[in-house]
Amino acid sequence: MSSFATLSAVQLGRFGALPEKFVDNPFRSAVLDPLQRRNAALDAVFYDVDAVTVDEIPNLSFWLAREGAILVAPPTGEGLIRFHLSAEDFLAAGEDVGALTVAGVGGTALGAAGFARNVADAIGRPAAAVISGYGLSDALTEALGGFFWFGALNSIRHFFEPLDEATKRFTRSEERPDENEPARTSRDTETLIALLADERFPADLLVGHSKGNLVLSEALYALAAENPMRTARLASTARIVTIGAMIGMPPPYQNVIDVMGALDWFGALNSRPDVNADYVVPNAWHSTNPDFPFGMGIKVAQVLREALERFTRRPTAQSNMRLVSALDAPQLLTAALRAE
Repeated sequence: MSSFATLSAVQLGRFGALPEKFVDNPFRSAVLDPLQRRNAALDAVFYDVDAVTVDEIPNLSFWLAREGAILVAPPTGEGLIRFHLSAEDFLAAGEDVGALTVAGVGGTALGAAGFARNVADAIGRPAAAVISGYGLSDALTEALGGFFWFGALNSIRHFFEPLDEATKRFTRSEERPDENEPARTSRDTETLIALLADERFPADLLVGHSKGNLVLSEALYALAAENPMRTARLASTARIVTIGAMIGMPPPYQNVIDVMGALDWFGALNSRPDVNADYVVPNAWHSTNPDFPFGMGIKVAQVLREALERFTRRPTAQSNMRLVSALDAPQLLTAALRAE
């Protein structure tokens, strides 16, 4: 199935689910549905949506824009993608996953599913993904330029979140927010915090792409402020791989690999200038769709395997060593091993 065929099938399924969504919250459905459809099209450009099977499309269509929901993607051929509405639902189900992923760009379940399956194929275990979604705060931030400059302007998004949360209070379903819980951060970030703060969460590999790296960073910074003890335990084992945008992580997290395409000007615009790439993918742009024209899509499964093979967690004495490019990795690893 081509990316276009997958997208068409998902959009058709979403059209069938629209009446139910409209009844649930007419205002948000009318305002956001056209934008969320556009974002699904963006995800088809930037993610390997062909990794989603025909059998998974109907369920995926319904969950397409559920911000903060969690999907679990088994490796290819090892089962269907499954969904959980909240972090507590996911943890109560006892899901055994090897990685937690956060996609960016469009922020729909379509891109999240394709990205998570790529990661699952790389590690040979199921990968969980938090759906970024696309709410009113995102639309207003984008209108002010935050879509292209999220590395610097994401704080604007939080300025609009109380308004976004107010519209959700008219929702009839179980997605309705807690009336007594003030909006502090976006729902995707809150879901990440809830997962990472819980000792039951099994994964120590965190993988983000594009704006998903910023969501991951925000969650880790919030967790560091709220729960230093949990942060210390998590940082001692966590491996973080960012793809397509170099975003700063809290100081306790030393085992971070920043991956960038050599031709990724879009990712460079949305990166912190003081963070260097550890692994530069030749002839690659921002997309992780292997069918991207001229072979410029980053092949996530291949790149992640190579990154995890070449970059191992070093003791504290070596943890500050930054691996500037993939070409330097063998020499630097040899030097580190000799230093031991």
